[in-house]
Amino acid sequence: MDLTTLTQCLHGGLIVSCQALADEPLFGSNHMAAMARAAVKGGAIAVRSNGPNDIAAIRKEVNVPIIGLYKIDLPGYEVRITPTIEQAIQVIEAGADMVAIDATNRSHPGGTAADLIARIRRHTNRPILADVATLAEGIAAAAAGAEFVATTLSGYTSYSPSRTEPDFFLLDQLVKALSSTGTAVIAEGHITTPAEAFQALQTGAHAVVVGSAITRPQWITARFVEGMQKGKTL
Repeated sequence: MDLTTLTQCLHGGLIVSCQALADEPLFGSNHMAAMARAAVKGGAIAVRSNGPNDIAAIRKEVNVPIIGLYKIDLPGYEVRITPTIEQAIQVIEAGADMVAIDATNRSHPGGTAADLIARIRRHTNRPILADVATLAEGIAAAAAGAEFVATTLSGYTSYSPSRTEPDFFLLDQLVKALSSTGTAVIAEGHITTPAEAFQALQTGAHAVVVGSAITRPQWITARFVEGMQKGKTL
C-alpha cells in the first residue's frame, strides 16, 4: 500500500492496538489474530501489533493496514519500541505496512531517533510512525522524515508527567506545529472512551489508537470492579 492510500485509509478512523503481555491470559499470536479480526469486524480501519509472530498471524486474518512494532529490552537503554533497524526489518518482513518506533530523545542503540529513522528509510520502503512524548520530539521526528507522529509515549518517560488521561494538550501542539509539514498526527495513550476518541479527532488527530480499553479484558474488568467498590462511574 502506497503512502497516499495508507494516509487516506487511516484518516478519521480507529486503530486498535492488539497486544498482550506474556503474563496475560490472551498472550499468544492466535489470540491476537482473533482480537484483530474482531476489531476489524467492529469497524477498526487498522491494527497496531507487537512482534513478528503476532504481526504475521494478524496479516493472515485481516486486510486492513498493520502498524508493526517490536518491543524488546536492550541492556543499557530505556527505549523499547523497535529500537534498532534489525527489529524494524523483522516487523516489515512479517507483514507490517508501517513501522512504529520510539522517537524520544532518549539514547538509542547506534545514535539517535533521527539516525534510526534514516536507517529505516535507507533499508526499507515502509512509512514510519514516530512515538513521542513531547512537542520537540515530534517536530524532530517529522524533520527526520517520519510520515506519522503519535502521542504514545506521553507520560511514559522520566521527563513527561505521569498521567492517566489522554494528553490532548500535546496532541493540539503537534497538530498545530506539523500542519504545514504533511506529517499526520495520531492520538494514542490513555484513550478509554468513545467521547475521548471523538475529542481527539476534534482536536485534529488524523486517527486514534485505542488499546487496553478494547483488547485487555482483565484491565476492563478491573475498572468495573474498582468503580463498583468505590461507588462511582469510571
